[in-house]
Amino acid sequence: MNSISNIVALFLTILLTGSVCCADDWPQFRGPNRDGKSAETGLLQKWPEAGPKQLWAVEGLGIGFSSVAVADGLIYTTGMLGSEGFLFAYDLNGKFQWKVSYGPEWSRSHKGTRTIPTVDDDRVYVFSGTGVLACFDAKSGEKKWAVDTLEKFQGSNLMWGIAESVLIVGSNAICTPGGADASVVALDKMTGKTVWTSKGLSEKSAYCTPALIEISDVQLIVTMLRQSVVALDAKTAKVLWKDKVKIGIGRANHPVTPLYHDGHVYFTAGYDKGGVKYKLSPDGTEATKMWDDDTLDVHHGGVVLVDGYIYGANWKGNARGDWVCLDWDTGKVMYEAKWNGNKGAIIYADGMLYCYDENTGDVALVKASPKSFEIVSSFRITRGSGKHWAHPAISDGRLYIRHGDVLMAYDIKNEMP
Repeated sequence: MNSISNIVALFLTILLTGSVCCADDWPQFRGPNRDGKSAETGLLQKWPEAGPKQLWAVEGLGIGFSSVAVADGLIYTTGMLGSEGFLFAYDLNGKFQWKVSYGPEWSRSHKGTRTIPTVDDDRVYVFSGTGVLACFDAKSGEKKWAVDTLEKFQGSNLMWGIAESVLIVGSNAICTPGGADASVVALDKMTGKTVWTSKGLSEKSAYCTPALIEISDVQLIVTMLRQSVVALDAKTAKVLWKDKVKIGIGRANHPVTPLYHDGHVYFTAGYDKGGVKYKLSPDGTEATKMWDDDTLDVHHGGVVLVDGYIYGANWKGNARGDWVCLDWDTGKVMYEAKWNGNKGAIIYADGMLYCYDENTGDVALVKASPKSFEIVSSFRITRGSGKHWAHPAISDGRLYIRHGDVLMAYDIKNEMP
């Protein structure tokens, strides 16, 4: 090949590479870093009028609000059939691989599964609405172990059942049974044996899926309990800081995973409680409140931080809210916009917000800009039944939407013409 051909080949490679989707797994609740963000690029910046192409849909998942985890070529979700919870596995073409029971699921108010599977190496973990933490082989579905955490740690269930996804930190599986001296516990991820419990911390759980913060070589587990926001040393379970604030009192429903960035952590909760941001000390052992806000009080749809701005949907006093943008540094409200008059879940990828209306089932592609809530494209989910409470997920150029008994996969890759 001569030099001109080499130059042409290099140019074509660069051109093609710029449009290729950079694939990324989505191995747990809210994505690789539990922040609702995918690092994928090369995604559609506008959808066809009818929405992105549906690649496939599967039925038979049972009752549940679980989203998906995608890792190593398999898709995992949970659903309730009869009174039992099941972990399902499908390949990337939607072909059924296996399902396995992990025991009784939540059958009271808003019955169905809550937990999103957490995939770690060759194992997958679920935490049932009845408080059982179970571990399975990620390829075969073989059960490795299970622990009834409410019984073992003297915890009590919640009004709407445990709604938490397992956090893996090193060799430990972290969950929040809310027991005596055991608000938060660590189990050996290979055996299920107790590694530590949060001695001196006996506050009840409050639906929150914990997050891991790494600061100055210290690993912190941060979460929201019934009355407090709290940080624990991930190795010793020592409580490093705790603060009882307005978002941690009253109606104790705090499902939103804390958001961390650059030495600061943000918490928010619905029911008109707003949000608060803290600055951490250099070693992470102390927290100082920087600002609080009354506008963005996220019920359970999550928040994302993009280029210095927080995006999410608020409760707005009656479970029908607006879509909000806050300045990360100051808490200033950049906009509060109506869309169908409803709140919902939010994730982010490749410059765009993916917003999922929990009542109508509309899915919107929105520019991630503090200037306005600009919807570029939208379509409606018409399959499945019940509330649209499962969070969207993105992996390998595909958008996954779960609604009740049905899981759908949409092609959102930006292919060259």
